[in-house]
Amino acid sequence: MSKRRYDSEKAKKEIMDQATKLFSEKGYNQTSVQDIAKASGFSKGHIYYHFENKEKLFVLLAQKTMKNWHEKWLKLEPGYTSAEEKLYGMASHVLYNYQTPLLKSGQELASNPKSSQESVRQLYELAIIPMSAYRSILKEGIENEEFKNGNLEEWTTLLGSWLGGLCQLTYTQELRKLEHLFAQAVSIFLKSIKTED
Repeated sequence: MSKRRYDSEKAKKEIMDQATKLFSEKGYNQTSVQDIAKASGFSKGHIYYHFENKEKLFVLLAQKTMKNWHEKWLKLEPGYTSAEEKLYGMASHVLYNYQTPLLKSGQELASNPKSSQESVRQLYELAIIPMSAYRSILKEGIENEEFKNGNLEEWTTLLGSWLGGLCQLTYTQELRKLEHLFAQAVSIFLKSIKTED
C-alpha cells in the first residue's frame, strides 16, 4: 500500500465498494478476504479491523442494499395519489429492483451450513423492510376507505408472498415482459380488498 494519510471512513468505503463488486461478480463463496484486500489496496488486517470477518462485511453490504431499495421507494411514493396507485407502483418497483447484485451471494451465504446463525437471521430480517412498505400502503388504503377493513397482517403476508413468488420469473424472462403480470397480480389482489363503489 502506498504511503498516504490514513482516512478510516474512506478506507471502509473503498473496502465496501470493492467487496460489493467482487461478491456480485464471483459470488460469496468464491470471494476471499484476500481478494477484497487485493482489490481495495488495503491489508487483510485493515479489513478485519473494520468488519471482523467476511460474513459480517457481507451482511452490512446487504443491509445497505436494502436501505437503498427502501430509499428509492420513498422517493417514488409521493408521486402516487392513492393507495391503489401505490400498490401498482410498488409492484413495478419490486419487479425492477428485485435482482440486486448481491442477491445470489446472499442466497449462497444463507444456504451455507458453515454460516453463522446470526448472519443468516440478519439476512432473513431484511425481508421486514419491503413487508413494512406493503403494510404501510395497505394500512393507508384501509384508513382512506379505499380498502375494506380487513386483516392487515394476512394481506401483507399474502401480497409479499405473491410478489416474491413472481420475482422468481425475473431469472428467466425479460423484466419488461413481466410488467403486465405484476400489474395483473395487483389487480386480482385489489378485487378482494377494495371497498364497493
